[in-house]
Amino acid sequence: MHVDPATVLVVDDSATKRYLLVSWLTRAGYAVVEAETGTEALELVDAKPVDLVVLDVRLPDMSGFDVCEKIKGNPKHAALPVVHVSAHAVDVADRAHGLNRGADAYLVEPIEPEELVATTQAVLRYYRARKQAELLAQRMALLAETTLAINSAPDFPGLLEAAALGTSKIFLSPVAVVAATGDGDFWAATSQDPEQQPVAGPWQPEQTGDITVGTSFRTDPPDAWSMLDWPADDQVGVATTRIRHDRPPVLVAVPAGLNIPGAPVLRQLAQAIAAAVEAQRSYDEEHRIAITLQRSLLPSRLPEIEGLALARRYEPASAHTEIGGDFYELTVIDGRLLVAIGDVAGHSLHAATVMAELRHALRAYAVEGHPPGAVLARINDLMLKLLPGEVATVCLMSIDSDSGHVRMANAGHLPPLLIVDGEASYIEDRGPLLGLRANRPDDTEFVIPAGATLVLYTDGLIERRDATIDDGLHALAVSATTGSDATLDLFCDRLLAELTGDEMSDDIAVVALRRH
Repeated sequence: MHVDPATVLVVDDSATKRYLLVSWLTRAGYAVVEAETGTEALELVDAKPVDLVVLDVRLPDMSGFDVCEKIKGNPKHAALPVVHVSAHAVDVADRAHGLNRGADAYLVEPIEPEELVATTQAVLRYYRARKQAELLAQRMALLAETTLAINSAPDFPGLLEAAALGTSKIFLSPVAVVAATGDGDFWAATSQDPEQQPVAGPWQPEQTGDITVGTSFRTDPPDAWSMLDWPADDQVGVATTRIRHDRPPVLVAVPAGLNIPGAPVLRQLAQAIAAAVEAQRSYDEEHRIAITLQRSLLPSRLPEIEGLALARRYEPASAHTEIGGDFYELTVIDGRLLVAIGDVAGHSLHAATVMAELRHALRAYAVEGHPPGAVLARINDLMLKLLPGEVATVCLMSIDSDSGHVRMANAGHLPPLLIVDGEASYIEDRGPLLGLRANRPDDTEFVIPAGATLVLYTDGLIERRDATIDDGLHALAVSATTGSDATLDLFCDRLLAELTGDEMSDDIAVVALRRH
């Protein structure tokens, strides 16, 4: 008679009866361990992997009913099946008492071998079905947590690492998660066990196979996934999901023996990872398109003007794909350097188009020969007539490179920072935002001394959710007056590194100039 491998604990103080029970179960193909007392039985249940207990009702130290109740009362063993056997407690009341205190079956002696084996098989079938259902429920709960983690990942490597960590927790085993970036480069995140933090990196697959659209399951030899140490005498189960014909597949590999028949959890996991990868690819593509458009609306090169060194930086926010309204302008008109920096309210394609209109209008009015204040006044009229409801901040300067003389108008923008001999000061010129009907102050005039540095910037450089605007202005002044940067480009790089975090919540534009 063939049965699935299982370990049965036989508990009986009678050596003769215990010998018979052990013999019948051993011939049926079960692994059997023995105990004479209730205390010994409870110790063995805690120490060894046992699938079923055949338990005599009468034991020398405690009743079988008490042993059964202690086993079932331990959450660790609550599902462990117990079969009572007895030659003395044989009436209906005894059998009912045993079943009520937790037994899964009750056999009355004399017992036939076939009856014992059949009862063992029946109880084990129910036990295994229950364990499988509990395992499936546990894995589905972890699957939900993993799905949330991968959809919350900030980038493609983080997504793969979250997927590998979640898969390792689900299966408590080595795992590999493989997917391709939007450029078609394969990356893999691997984990040997749930305690190991996965690390994603480029991976060159020997072959991904002819994978059709949809989800499939296959078995690979361990040497096909040699980056991990797989359990001995087991194959590697690989779930593959392909969203579209023009997209590379996603592969999730775990030990094959750990899968519930049909691999439902592994299949759903592969589908969830593939959907998240597709969303990340779309996000990355949209972000690249947005940044390309944003940069196309800004000056493509710096003007060369004797006596002044120039540098600029534009860093898009990493928290969203939308392009913003930050802009800058650097151009030479009639021998004077025109410098502008501004910010249109909002993050959207609309904000970027408004920004482009303002930048072109600014250049056009400046070419007509108007001073900064007059240029901003004309732009404000244009916005009131053609762009009602839009608001923007702009700081505009006209600079003579020979003398360092500056004429400036500021429409609600953050004050420029002037650094002279290691001392920083802000050039205050408070005017109303563009897009409002309000009187505007006269232009401010000052001189940039030889060797001094002037910095214009947008609010993304200094504003933080956990600090005031004054804190940000102070941090910028401190950063700008520390360090010894050989070039203006290094100076800008240091400002960005010191003042921004790993993930910027707003676009940043910086323009710096230094008078020789």
